[in-house]
Parts: sequence; C-alpha cells; structure tokens
Amino acid sequence: MGDNFWGKSASINLSGCNDFISNSNKIREFINKLCKEINMKKHGILHIEKFGYGDLEGYSCMQFIETSSITCHFDEKKGASNRAFIDIFSCKEFNEKKALKFCIKFFGAKTSKMKTFIRG
Repeated sequence: MGDNFWGKSASINLSGCNDFISNSNKIREFINKLCKEINMKKHGILHIEKFGYGDLEGYSCMQFIETSSITCHFDEKKGASNRAFIDIFSCKEFNEKKALKFCIKFFGAKTSKMKTFIRG
C-alpha cells in the first residue's frame, strides 16, 4: 500500500436488520465470527453495554484487535429501520468487501452502505 500506509477504516451502515441487534449474546457471536472472517485476533474482552434512554437506547460494543479495534452501535428504536453502524479499523490489511458481506448476512440487513478510508 505504500510507505505512508497506516491502516484502513471501513464504516458499514446497515438497515432493516433482524432482532440480533437487540441481543447481547448474538452481538458477542457476531464479533467472534467477524474477527475470524477477516482474520483478526481479538485483544482483551469485548466491551458491550446497552445504554441511553428513550429513542436513543441501544447496544454499543468495542473490541480491541491486535491491530486496532472494531466498534458497533445498534439502533433498535421502535418503528425505525433496525440499523447497525459498524466500524473496523486496522493497520493490518483486511478484505472490507468480505466484512460487508458477512455483516449483511449475519444481521439480515435489507440495505447497506460502506465507505473505506486509507489512513496514513
């Protein structure tokens, strides 16, 4: 990628997701399987918490990986489109298209968008 390459960041937006976004055990399973799918090694424990209030309540999680982190925020607002916001940053190369495909399948998303940024 060149001498200035520091890493890659993939920002994935999903909507129309299944009810896994409101289940901490399924979110934990998602992180474990995503790390395997994109060949990342977890560092430490998964931090996952449901917080907020009213329309802003939902799960968020953060998993350090040996080369940076994966963060997720889930919007399960009643009447909303069950959204997931997933950010993967790593200074180790990974296949962001493979990550997107896995995220869509796991959460049963009806629509998706992804932006990738090279950091350096």
